Amino acid sequence: MTYTLIGTAVSLYTGKVRGYLRWKNVAFREQLSTVETYKSVILPRIGWPVVPVLLHDDGSARGIVVQDTTEIIDYVEAHEPGPSVYPDGPVQKLAALILELFGDEWLVIPAMHYRWAYNRDFAQAEFGATSYPDLPPDERFAAVQKSVDFFSGALPVLGIAPESVAAVEASFEAFLAAFDAHLERHDFLFGSRPSIGDYGFLGPLYAHLLRDPASGEIMERLAPRVAGWARRTHAPQHGLTGGFLGNDDIPPTLIPMLEMFAAQQLPVLLDTAVALAEWADANPDLTELPRILGFHKAMIGHRDTSVEADRAIFPYPLWMLQRVTDHLASLQGGARQDAEKMLRSIGAAKLIDFSLPIRLKRENFKLVRG
Repeated sequence: MTYTLIGTAVSLYTGKVRGYLRWKNVAFREQLSTVETYKSVILPRIGWPVVPVLLHDDGSARGIVVQDTTEIIDYVEAHEPGPSVYPDGPVQKLAALILELFGDEWLVIPAMHYRWAYNRDFAQAEFGATSYPDLPPDERFAAVQKSVDFFSGALPVLGIAPESVAAVEASFEAFLAAFDAHLERHDFLFGSRPSIGDYGFLGPLYAHLLRDPASGEIMERLAPRVAGWARRTHAPQHGLTGGFLGNDDIPPTLIPMLEMFAAQQLPVLLDTAVALAEWADANPDLTELPRILGFHKAMIGHRDTSVEADRAIFPYPLWMLQRVTDHLASLQGGARQDAEKMLRSIGAAKLIDFSLPIRLKRENFKLVRG
């Protein structure tokens, strides 16, 4: 067994990777991200506290360390045989990349809201069991108080505030309704095989919103098919690989979720690109990007329930958006025309001629100029 996944059941992004590794039928062991693991493994190898981390014993002296969830999946895709989570169809792949971005970086809003508004004690107990598994439960709970205060205190930077809570919840319920309707006809986003988009959804929908009890009850009640999908997509797949829909088809039931990306997340991404250009002009000699470029006004919510809220400007999602635009730029002829038609149909025509003001890449586990 050459792979070790360092993480925890309570971690959103660990859930994304764990589900993928299980579907890929890759043998791996899981190492709990205790305080001691951070001190002895994560900080010396990564340089800052983060999970998940994938270690690959490839026969070299120190092995390979991969940290970002998308990079972990791409690393395993490149090194292990078997079916891929990336559709061959150019339009399906474009949509899958968009939905991974939407899941990873926008569904984190309801995931964080419901956890800390409705599941705080459960989450704190889980953090304690992860960080200090050898302590009695009461001592574990108290030992992680500062960490819990830090994570729950991050809600405002995501645009979650008293005035936006109703919009966050209405938007999430609209998403659940759309996804549940899709799952009435399809096992996964693009057929009977999970895609990279499914795993973008899996992190928030399983590790936070289903597994946490109060939000889990809401999901089971409002969208039982989504709850079933989350359990299935996270569970070992036993070699059941399935396939993507033929003819590069985008099922009509997927359009509402793609429209949510275009209406809710895309304006924030485009505004972030403006902030990135301003940062790049003001800091021509800096290579590493800050985690936050400042704050801006962002619309949070779905259609007539949306409200304006202050939100931090995160550059990382632009790296994921660059994956979308790079794929689009690689298409020619009919494939390009079909991709542009799909983008126009969901309200994302602004992506057709869009490019980032600077190239981005991840280097030494950080976001830097490309």
